Amino acid sequence: MNILFTICARAGSKGVKGKNTRLLCGRPLAYYTIAAFEEYKIKYPDTQKISLAVNTDSELLNEQINHTGIEYLSVERKDSLAGDIVAKKDVIKDTLKEAEQLSNVEYDIVVDLDLTSPLRAAEDIKGTIQALLEDEGADIAYTVVESRRSPYFNMVSKNENGYYSTVIASEFVARQQVPACYEMNASIYAYRRDYLLSSRLNERNAKIWVMKDTGILDIDSEHDLKFMELTADYVWSNDTAYLSVKKRAETYTII
Repeated sequence: MNILFTICARAGSKGVKGKNTRLLCGRPLAYYTIAAFEEYKIKYPDTQKISLAVNTDSELLNEQINHTGIEYLSVERKDSLAGDIVAKKDVIKDTLKEAEQLSNVEYDIVVDLDLTSPLRAAEDIKGTIQALLEDEGADIAYTVVESRRSPYFNMVSKNENGYYSTVIASEFVARQQVPACYEMNASIYAYRRDYLLSSRLNERNAKIWVMKDTGILDIDSEHDLKFMELTADYVWSNDTAYLSVKKRAETYTII
């Protein structure tokens, strides 16, 4: 099994200026993702080939990653894929193609780790990959958390009459009655290679890996960044797997 891990992060951002190179608790966000990647390689060494590819147009991000000492394939972000309305799956697809040319390796699975959802453990990466591999019909697996709101019960949208009603019409009277719902937390995505390179990316058979609720926060504003620091301190104090990632991140040189 050959696995390509990808980090795809552009230089620009409207919500948080330069968010992909910002600091979290005194260290670059990228350090926590690199640390989780290394923790996975150490804890689960049975994969035939593991590579990391970084796709970015940010010189600072490349510099930060270089200071971790990690070996990786550098893929320059194409201008056509640098806009803020470009689908990330298209960037991941391009990264796979470039990485296979650089490494002369055909990968079976591509695992994307998002920099702005840094609270993850090696077990989350392993669980996401397993969720994909355990079902031969699955194209993709991604991380989620249990939803605090339900479209069947307490999520509403404006209807055609101009009034508001539940997103999915139902007769449920208690939250305990509704089907289980999950929120995607943008942390880990695992793709089968053939699916990622296919023309049917808008159609998919997806599986999920349920992460800790505290890991849901994705950084899209200055408020999110500050709240993430408070959340991170709590997570690191109460979960040894997440703490292990933090400790590894602390071994990297701060630039």
